[in-house]
Amino acid sequence: MSESVYRVTEVIGTSTESWEAAARIAELEAAKAVRELRVAEVVRQDVTIEDGKISGYRVRLGISFKYASGD
Repeated sequence: MSESVYRVTEVIGTSTESWEAAARIAELEAAKAVRELRVAEVVRQDVTIEDGKISGYRVRLGISFKYASGD
């Protein structure tokens, strides 16, 4: 069995459409910046409200990816 180390960090995606769209945006952008993205876990969801109506959705994702030590 090969051994691996993974790093976990949080990213936040935003959307005016939905939580799903916010999560998708966060995952797509994170995948551009890190190699071997493995898992994304929804940590928190919230909305912004303007004039009594929901105007935006935010999703905080905990993402894990393979750790590279630079060797």
